[in-house]
Amino acid sequence: MKMTYALRTLLISFAAIVLFLTAVPGSATAYPIYAQQAYENPREATGRIVCANCHLGVKRTEVEIPQAVLPNTVFEAVVKIPYDTSVQQVLADGEKGPMNVGAVVMLPEGFKIAPPDRIPAEMKEKVGDLYFQPYSEDKENIIVVGPLPGDEYREMVFPVLSPDPNTDKTVHFGKYQVHVGGNRGRGQVYPTGAKSNNAVYNASIAGNITQIAKADEGGYAVTIQAEDGKTAVDMIPPGPPLLIAEGQTVKAGEALTSDPNVGGFGQADAEVVLQSPIRIYGLVVFLAGITLSQILLVLKKKQVEKVQAAEMNF
Repeated sequence: MKMTYALRTLLISFAAIVLFLTAVPGSATAYPIYAQQAYENPREATGRIVCANCHLGVKRTEVEIPQAVLPNTVFEAVVKIPYDTSVQQVLADGEKGPMNVGAVVMLPEGFKIAPPDRIPAEMKEKVGDLYFQPYSEDKENIIVVGPLPGDEYREMVFPVLSPDPNTDKTVHFGKYQVHVGGNRGRGQVYPTGAKSNNAVYNASIAGNITQIAKADEGGYAVTIQAEDGKTAVDMIPPGPPLLIAEGQTVKAGEALTSDPNVGGFGQADAEVVLQSPIRIYGLVVFLAGITLSQILLVLKKKQVEKVQAAEMNF
C-alpha cells in the first residue's frame, strides 16, 4: 500500500526533528527538510536560494538543460556539483569524513519530475537511485534531493516532464527560468542561527586567555579574562582547530579557531523554451518554401540564359 504524501512528510519531519534535537552541537547536515519547514519558497525576493543561509561558503554549481523542449515530453536536467574528492569535511563528532552533497531544482510552473513509466530506460540508468522529493505538496515543480554521498553524486540527472498548454490552460508556450542550487559539505549555521562545529569560533570579549580546558562532551572551554576583571568562557565544539594558547591576548571577535569548512553552496540559472509544435511545423514549411523558391529562381535563370543563347545564334 502506497504511503500518502502527508504521512510521508510527517515521518520525514519527525525523523529530522529527532535528529536535530538529539545530535551534538555541530551535527547540522542542512537536510532539505529544515528549509522546507522554515521557508514557504526556497528562493528569496533577492534571487538568493535560502540554502545559502546555512552554507556560507561559496562554491560553483552548474546546470545543463535543453534550449527548447516540446510539450508533454521528458528531458534531462543535469546538475553538476564539482569539488575536490581528496578533501574531507568535519563530521558531527569532530572527526574527518567524506563530503555529502544536495541540490534543489526550481522548475517553471507546470514542469515536474516525470513518473517512472514515462522515463526511458537509457535515462533511468543515468538517474540511478536518486530519490526526488517535492518541496511541498503544492510545489511539485520544486525538487530537492540529498544529502547524498558526494563521491557518487557530483553529477545528478533529473528526468523532467514538460507540461502541455493544450490540456493545462495555466501554462503557455514561451521562455521560462530554471533556478538550481547545489551544496557540498555540512552547513556552518543551524536554521536557528547557532553555529555548527563546521564554522569559525571567535572571542566573545577582549582579554587574556587564562585557561583552555577540554570539555566533557569534547571540544574546549576557553576562559578569557578582561582588564576590568570580567570573565567569559567560550565553548568550542570538537572539530575546529585551535589558533590560540594559554596566556595569549585576544581582541573581541578575534578568531579562536581556523575555518574547518571545505564545502559550500552555489546556484545557477538557466532558460528553457516550451516550444509549440505548430511553430516548428510553420518554420519547416517556411524553410521549405525558401528552398523551393531558390531552386525555381536558379532554374528560371538557366532557362533565360538558354533563350538568350538561342537568340544570339539567329
